[in-house]
Amino acid sequence: MVRSGRSTEARAWSHPRGYLDTATYGLPPVEAVERSRLALEEWADGSGVWRRWNDAADEARRSFAAFTGTAAEAVAVGPATSTFVGLVAASLPAGSEVVVPEGDFTSLLFPFLVQRTRGVRVRVVPLGALADSVRSSTTLVAWSAVQSSDGRVADAAAVLDAADGSNALTLVDATQALGWLPLPVDRIDATVCSAYKWLCCPRGTAFMVTSPRLLASCTPHAAGWFAADDMHAAYYGTPLRLAATARRLDVSPAWHAWIGAVASLEVLGQIGVDAMNRHNVGLADALRTALDLEPSGSAIVSIAGADAERALASARIKASIRADGCRLSFHIYNDDEDVADAVSALRRNR
Repeated sequence: MVRSGRSTEARAWSHPRGYLDTATYGLPPVEAVERSRLALEEWADGSGVWRRWNDAADEARRSFAAFTGTAAEAVAVGPATSTFVGLVAASLPAGSEVVVPEGDFTSLLFPFLVQRTRGVRVRVVPLGALADSVRSSTTLVAWSAVQSSDGRVADAAAVLDAADGSNALTLVDATQALGWLPLPVDRIDATVCSAYKWLCCPRGTAFMVTSPRLLASCTPHAAGWFAADDMHAAYYGTPLRLAATARRLDVSPAWHAWIGAVASLEVLGQIGVDAMNRHNVGLADALRTALDLEPSGSAIVSIAGADAERALASARIKASIRADGCRLSFHIYNDDEDVADAVSALRRNR
């Protein structure tokens, strides 16, 4: 059953009721599905123009830059968070110290941990102590803006102030944040985001916003023709001729995924992150209040116990089990009725 009576913004989507799992994957706007379908049909009958498909990655780059308030020249495109974090990690000097929060998502942690063979030291600290743990010996501090497991929002301003004081580089995994949480991207050296969650893009699309000093220090280990200064003049041969912009860190795009991404980013850009923040957090905090929990300012709610997920599933509400809790997440296509349905299901479980 498709929801009726939704907001103008939510009508860009067509989806069943009870989807409270955007933190796992976001639902695409209708236009994104339609454009993707057309591209696949063109692929199937051979009528597609690959250069047009290829250009979608640059179009998405520009839309993402506008959405985050940065320059397109500072944005790299690729397939996944770990791809970009891995480039940064592999570019750190031997003996570097990296500070990370305990229990963070492994796509943020593993790329640094595998550099231990080069003498890179990874210091793991509690999330709440991250800012106080940055010291003069710290080369880079990396954290998720919003914790995947339970929706906790990091104090980005405090960590960035501490990093400024020690001249440490900063890397933020914004996968669970961009799309509803405003971030000071201009203060962060590397803002990495897989776009298939809150940005409602197909899986296989990711972005990294780079500061000038990060770009200068990052080796483009995965460089190919798409990373060249003129990609269509760089199919063959030497010499090395990389772009001067962040596109030097690009990975050749999976065409059809980026076609869908362009449409999704157009829709979200029209809504705006501030509107989505008010809407998403408002719904999540309404759920928390109804369950006698303190508001958290996050679009993600974690409820202890696996029984909660079973109670929601019995009411045809989709959520996820993460760590020790049942994770519910609210986006622009959800509304008060979703909150009421979840509250009813969870109260029956008590």
